[in-house]
Amino acid sequence: MTTKQEWTDEALSAMAIEWRRKALAGELHARGIAYELETELRRRAGAPFTNYGTLDMRPLEMRAARSRWWRFWQAR
Repeated sequence: MTTKQEWTDEALSAMAIEWRRKALAGELHARGIAYELETELRRRAGAPFTNYGTLDMRPLEMRAARSRWWRFWQAR
């Protein structure tokens, strides 16, 4: 069995992203596994690797900013 230390950075990053996606989809134990893999990546690199745009699983239509229902500076 291989340990986290034996994996390449690229493989570890890909696995961390996949497990984080599973966690966001609601899989029960995926959050802990993703956290462990991300911790190992931070230990190795020291910088965040996450592209938060790829973790947002919502459709593009839902990601677009909604217009406000109130007008802040509009005169009455």
